[in-house]
Amino acid sequence: MNKQKRVLAIHDISGLGKSSLTVALPIISAAGIECAVMPTAVLSTQTSGFDGFTFRDLTSDMQAMAEHWKKENIHFDAIYSGYLGSIEQISIVQNIIEMFRTPETLVLIDPVLGDNGELYRLFSFDHANAMAKLCKSADIIIPNLTEAALMLGREYKGSFLAKSEVEEILNGLSYLCSKKVVLTGVQLGHDDLGVVCFDWESKKIDYIAGDLINGTYYGTGDVFGSFLMGALMRGLNLPQAARLAVDHTCAAIKLTAKEGTNPRMGVRFEPVLVDFGNALNAAFAI
Repeated sequence: MNKQKRVLAIHDISGLGKSSLTVALPIISAAGIECAVMPTAVLSTQTSGFDGFTFRDLTSDMQAMAEHWKKENIHFDAIYSGYLGSIEQISIVQNIIEMFRTPETLVLIDPVLGDNGELYRLFSFDHANAMAKLCKSADIIIPNLTEAALMLGREYKGSFLAKSEVEEILNGLSYLCSKKVVLTGVQLGHDDLGVVCFDWESKKIDYIAGDLINGTYYGTGDVFGSFLMGALMRGLNLPQAARLAVDHTCAAIKLTAKEGTNPRMGVRFEPVLVDFGNALNAAFAI
């Protein structure tokens, strides 16, 4: 029997509202992969749609956790980082990558910076520049169009772009991460919203469309990234993993829309986990 793989997920954790670690841990586990966690902060709720949430910063604990793991000779098959609340945290994650990376370690960075053309509150352009530098250590980066624009110093032009514009962005991002890019939130048609994968070495581009679902649904970037990481760790290549991640993220959004769940609570990904596991098993069935 193959040894179980282990992913280190470095994200914040919210007591209520499905995002970050409360999404990464169950989804990656559903793929049959062990998910170790490094919380960067603890919040009472996720921040979108809520006011007055509590926040406890855990920056001072991050390096100590990493040093303890190193002392215990812990190995990670992948490192997956998401929302990092300060330039100091970005620097610590860079150090953690250097501490635990081996030639076989997959480093996936979701450069969480903003959405809909705007930086998230409390972030600055210095934060975006620091995140761009962190992306140089990644094997795969998964920015949305806003984050791509911020890191490249480009104008944000919305989600509906010509293929030539998408490919220009991908080329720019490939200089930040010289391996692979997944650009998310790209409107591929009037009724399609999906992702575009780019492999710098082969120059291959894959457009992967999902259904465009009207409304605002928080935490979907974390859901997509976690499905993607789980599928990659099971051995799918990037376009295959992205296809699976798009399909199951869309399924979760559709379920949320159908049930009328308050979107600030996050999407209903839990019922989709069994289908996700079955799809992974089917991908390797003889």
